Amino acid sequence: MPKSSPTKPTGSTGVPQFFNRELSWLEFNQRVLDEALDTRNPLLERVKFFCIAASNLDEFFEVRVASLKQEIEDGIKRRGPDGRTPADTLRDITHRVRTFVQTAYACWREKLVPALAREGIHFHDYEALNAADRAQLDHYFDTAVHPVLTPLAIDPSHPFPQLLNKSLNLIVRLTATHTGEVLRRVAVVQVPRVLPRLVRLQRQGATSHEYVFQGDLIGHHLSQLFPGTQIEGWWAFRVTRNSELYLDEEEVPNLLKAVEVELHNRRKGEAVRLEVAADCPPEIRTELLERLHLTEDDLYIIDGPLNPTRLMSIVDEVEAPELRDPRFVGVVSPRLKGVTDLFEAIRERDHLLHHPYETFNSVVEFLEQAAADPKVLAIKQTLYRTGGDQRIIGALMQAVRNGKQVTAVVELKARFDEANNIRWSRALEEAGVHVVYGLVGYKIHCKMALVVRADEDGIRRYVHIGTGNYNPTTSRFYTDLSLLTCKPEFGEDATNLFNLLTGICQFQGTRKLVVAHFQMHDRVLELIHREATHARAGLPAKITAKMNALVDEQIIEALYRASEAGVKIDLIVRGVCCLRPGVPGLSENISVRSIVDRFLEHARVWAFENSGRPEVFIGSADWMPRNLFRRIEVAVPIEDGALRDRILHQILAIQLADTTKARLLQPDGSSVLAQATGSSDKSARRSQSEFMALVEERADSAQRGARRREAEGLKVRKKP
Repeated sequence: MPKSSPTKPTGSTGVPQFFNRELSWLEFNQRVLDEALDTRNPLLERVKFFCIAASNLDEFFEVRVASLKQEIEDGIKRRGPDGRTPADTLRDITHRVRTFVQTAYACWREKLVPALAREGIHFHDYEALNAADRAQLDHYFDTAVHPVLTPLAIDPSHPFPQLLNKSLNLIVRLTATHTGEVLRRVAVVQVPRVLPRLVRLQRQGATSHEYVFQGDLIGHHLSQLFPGTQIEGWWAFRVTRNSELYLDEEEVPNLLKAVEVELHNRRKGEAVRLEVAADCPPEIRTELLERLHLTEDDLYIIDGPLNPTRLMSIVDEVEAPELRDPRFVGVVSPRLKGVTDLFEAIRERDHLLHHPYETFNSVVEFLEQAAADPKVLAIKQTLYRTGGDQRIIGALMQAVRNGKQVTAVVELKARFDEANNIRWSRALEEAGVHVVYGLVGYKIHCKMALVVRADEDGIRRYVHIGTGNYNPTTSRFYTDLSLLTCKPEFGEDATNLFNLLTGICQFQGTRKLVVAHFQMHDRVLELIHREATHARAGLPAKITAKMNALVDEQIIEALYRASEAGVKIDLIVRGVCCLRPGVPGLSENISVRSIVDRFLEHARVWAFENSGRPEVFIGSADWMPRNLFRRIEVAVPIEDGALRDRILHQILAIQLADTTKARLLQPDGSSVLAQATGSSDKSARRSQSEFMALVEERADSAQRGARRREAEGLKVRKKP
């Protein structure tokens, strides 16, 4: 990130206090791309990271760049915490993204393509193929591609088409003769999304994978779309559009229908980026920019495949275990292994699950048992990103069929999951689930389920609170934490919060849970301030916090003050971090590391030493203004001593010791790989690998213990 940009100083140090949020995010995406460049990773995993980095950048333009452009258009010139105006930030983004794009496509051309070729995975130019291959592709084009293509002329009677967001298109320059006059024309052909981006050649007996890009295939058959013309040239391009939803919830009579309308409009939002193939002539680029009302600053010249996200099909298709990470399937938590009655197990003790190392299926089974159990009276659950897995939705529907009272609080505005959530909302309503959409003006981002059960000794409330979504699919590659408890205070807080989300009442406070937007920001500041007070008094003081993003200005300033007071602060921040660590007199006691590995680090954990009486929380919120002030979030204290110790001395400790995938944030905004203390690779530590080994070891130990107890039981029964 640029070092010379204006920033806001603090105290007498004169040192810049904040990193720019957008540029910090771009540095995170560079860390993702670095995994594609890292030859220690298996080849197909490197391709996956290349695709993820491209997809991340698309979303960044759709949302963050689009927002900045809107601010500039509205005349907003105020400076952010880092000292930049929106125009300053956009200028720096453009500079940084150009460097990123060059690095990314150099990675593709110079690293990944040659490595894939060595493994028998090739990409061909149509013109370079032999006659047999071309005949095969010609037949495929005639039967499967040509019928779905629509050539779009651009002339006085045919205005420039409304191209879909992120769709791949070909702009075609051609000449036609009309009444003896030679006319030069331009047309557009959109590559339909229903077609695969890569076309695989079928060669009898071949074990290799031979591909042609769909856009290249269409380009070489354009004469069939424009008969009677002369094709002078064609070039691929792609448009990225503003994809933010603009809703005034207080004014819309039906939120679900309003979101549906905005989703339709999203495809036609204002253009924010134009990507063109490297061989596209300057005059064609200029015409596209003019048609899309963009400038040269919005233009990115691509020397490689446009929309590399679709290259993920290679990762899905190629069956080569040696080119992938070793397969891993999460194990059942040893305390739940063999348990048939989860409610009995939760009554005995709280349970902490570390996903994906410990399977999310235990959470699904909790809901499925609740749906089937005749003693369960009601189920209430929040749903933010549900994904395509039907088990959780199916459990709620089955619960209704079994006579339970079921309520689902669905967040319709979960970005880029809106259509999916609308579909599930309708299905749930048709099944008889009471579906509500939460509070006006706030996203419902908390991850919470409440089961009310008539136990033998009275009504009891069972609660699940997690850091991740109720999405069994993403739970296999997101790292998250779950708590299962039936402590009365947690059940009462959960009940009151659901009543707040579904009814008309005021927030009455909580006994245990920490809830945004009502109290979380103040509570975090109080906890940080308490550590600083302890440090000044010479008492044990330490803060360890893990999250996806750290942006909130007041929290960062409180962390600076705690650092100055002598509090040791270790932060694990996967993505955006606006705090500047390691600055003498400001943040010399603060370290920030980011871990990017095969699983997406997604858990949020706060740990405060509290003078030898540690307090630990897990929850759904990052330390960002949007989470703390514009969302409903929940953090839950971990009160069971064994579970608290597991988080402190195992989960957080192992991640802080990572020397393979952790990158340390530097005072200038750069990141460097954490280094092992020894000189050999044997001293290196990789936290995610250790977690996988740890749960497998625990599972094996539990299985051995069960066999031993069974054997001892047999011996006892055999005694005379």
